[in-house]
Amino acid sequence: MLVIAGLGNPGRKYENTKHNMGFLVLDAFAEKNDIKIRKIKHKALIGEGIIAGQKVLLVKPQTYMNLSGESLREVVQYYDIEPEELMVVYDDVDIPMGSIRLRKKGSAGSHNGMKSIIYQLQFDDFPRLRMGIGTEKKGDMIDFVLTGFSKEEAGKIREAVGTAVSALECWIERGVDIAMNEYNPKKPKKPKKPREAEPETAGDGNEGTISENQTDRTTE
Repeated sequence: MLVIAGLGNPGRKYENTKHNMGFLVLDAFAEKNDIKIRKIKHKALIGEGIIAGQKVLLVKPQTYMNLSGESLREVVQYYDIEPEELMVVYDDVDIPMGSIRLRKKGSAGSHNGMKSIIYQLQFDDFPRLRMGIGTEKKGDMIDFVLTGFSKEEAGKIREAVGTAVSALECWIERGVDIAMNEYNPKKPKKPKKPREAEPETAGDGNEGTISENQTDRTTE
């Protein structure tokens, strides 16, 4: 079994806010794959489906973001999930708005939901899909992540959510390495420096001949 957990805060107050990117992606994934996320279990809303021959469990923790790990600990223990079988989708202020990043493992960074998950599971070597909500604006970060999207941002987010759904399907069907290769932004290649031509040296007109001094030395 594979588990995809989308992080967010429950309740209408938090719908369509930046901190609920995990919920937004999971809802779009469920709709595309005809999965109903309705069952209440393990402090979460869950749904099950079969994708590419794999049983997939979708999990939306209802504990509020800072306690997401309590829900996922129950899921991982109940279904005996290995780290590589768990994918966590969440917002990330450290990457540009509308970008996505897949990783095999890593730290929690500044994300409180991920801090809770890693603390509760006691491992961090599980794949994660980070949804960029980065901004250049200054101000209180809590206020920022709990606000909605501007018209311009909403367009970027709709596109990013669609890409994230495809990336998750690729992970299910072909594994994390291929999904990372196909969906992570490619780093621009640095232009190669032109090779410097070797300086030409002027000949003295005696190339290929033996000087008188050399002749003397060789006959001594």
